[in-house]
Amino acid sequence: METTPASNFLQTIISDDLASGRVTEVVTRFPPEPNGYLHIGHAKSISVNFGLAEANGGRCNLRFDDTNPEKESQEFIESIQADVRWLGYQWDGEVRFASAYFQQLYDWAVYLVEQGQAYVCDLNAEQAREYRGTLTEPGRNSPYRERSVEENLDLLGRMKAGEFGEGEKVLRAKIDMASPNMNMRDPILYRIRKVAHHQTGTDWVIYPTYDFAHGQEDAIEGVTHSICTLEFEDHRPLYDWFIDNLPVQSRPRQYEFGRLNPSFTITSKRKLKMLVDGGVVAGWDDPRMPTVSGMRRRGYTPAAIRKFCDMIGTTRSDGVVDVAMLEFAIREDLNENAPRAMAVINPLKLVLTDYPEDKLEELTAPHHPSREELGERLLPFTREIYIDADDFREEANKKYKRLVLGKRVRLRNAYVIEADEVIKDADGNVVEVHAHTIANTIGENPEDGIKPKGVIQWVSASHGKQAEVRLYDRLFSHESPDRAEGDFMDHLNPESLRVVEGAWVEPSLVNAQPEQGFQFEREGYFVADRFDHSADKPVFNKTIGLRDTWND
Repeated sequence: METTPASNFLQTIISDDLASGRVTEVVTRFPPEPNGYLHIGHAKSISVNFGLAEANGGRCNLRFDDTNPEKESQEFIESIQADVRWLGYQWDGEVRFASAYFQQLYDWAVYLVEQGQAYVCDLNAEQAREYRGTLTEPGRNSPYRERSVEENLDLLGRMKAGEFGEGEKVLRAKIDMASPNMNMRDPILYRIRKVAHHQTGTDWVIYPTYDFAHGQEDAIEGVTHSICTLEFEDHRPLYDWFIDNLPVQSRPRQYEFGRLNPSFTITSKRKLKMLVDGGVVAGWDDPRMPTVSGMRRRGYTPAAIRKFCDMIGTTRSDGVVDVAMLEFAIREDLNENAPRAMAVINPLKLVLTDYPEDKLEELTAPHHPSREELGERLLPFTREIYIDADDFREEANKKYKRLVLGKRVRLRNAYVIEADEVIKDADGNVVEVHAHTIANTIGENPEDGIKPKGVIQWVSASHGKQAEVRLYDRLFSHESPDRAEGDFMDHLNPESLRVVEGAWVEPSLVNAQPEQGFQFEREGYFVADRFDHSADKPVFNKTIGLRDTWND
């Protein structure tokens, strides 16, 4: 599969590096923090890092930047690995962890102290903010900045031994408190955190910051192109400073690209966690969530997500991408590959009064209109069937192309029928339609001259199966919920989920495998739920409707 985006300035850089001999093998990495589930923005980053390595005969590492154990867990580690695999990528060698390099990183911190380029600082958080200055005013040197090398080494060793409490001391790089780049104003390298780590247990009570660890991890692994999103551009001088001032094994270079911000979508991990913790959604894998696991459960396909990432390209600018582009990619993939099936979500009983009560016909229909290799399915046809209530009216104008009293319509893959009468309940609601079949309108030689107004779907009342159908829509009704006035929660779509317990589906769908997608004809694309679907209780999630709005 071609994975290099059509518009990708990073490919130009890599091609030039290979041509000039600066690198002989392309090595990239995907470095998630294991503090949440991956979302659509991470899918873009995955496609960039793995795709560029793949396109250039290189390799890509999966490395967990696990330097903040308070927010990390094994659950997130496992979910991230599953997401990367599901998207169709495989990392080089074993999974890597920043924590595997903790001793080396500490040794390099000692090296900086010995070189007079790092010091232990006793300022508390409030004092440190005051000394740091502002965007328009330079910072001031810490009163502890000129401690001797010997004192700093002693204090750092005691920090590592656990002699001090959290917040009492930090290790800082000695760079430039007057730098216009706030990241260069003596950044923190180590802080005290007396919590167990999911990989190293209680071996450490001090942990490196992401800024200190990241570039050195790249150097240890021989990464040639350290690709990240644009918010890290201001961190690049610090990334380079560490590489220049430490005896690292290689010289990685950092490049930034614009992050993916789809419309009608939230990608902040903190806000996604609020949705989960507040019970707004059923979990990180709720099909309304923009997480990879949520999109997977909704029936999005890896091929469609990768296609979408290719469509939007890779540029140096941030911007909002119309989520309809993603929906277009999903529809295009499912239209080509999803088998067809019939389902009646709003059932209305229809009785064919001329059809024998004990008669059963096994009709056939293709699984896909243009893919003969997918074969055929059997459709049991009986006297009593269900049609969708929206497919019948007692009276209608000529624009209505479905069943009307006294008019004809074709049952898909079956007979032409004509509606004769209705049965109503005490409130005047239609609860049953009586109709008759038109002779010789099925099979190889249907009667000439029969021109029904339309085609509707149906399911046998005695052989069909009841199913739960979950009708999903966008979680937010505002195009930019993150930027709209008020709290982002104010813009939740109250119609984002409707559960239908009494839908009817054709019997072949009972044997659907979890995560198998279908086009329910005239209804949209649906998927057998990854966890809840079974033969005893079929459960289908709506993936997306049939109509595309982006490419109109």
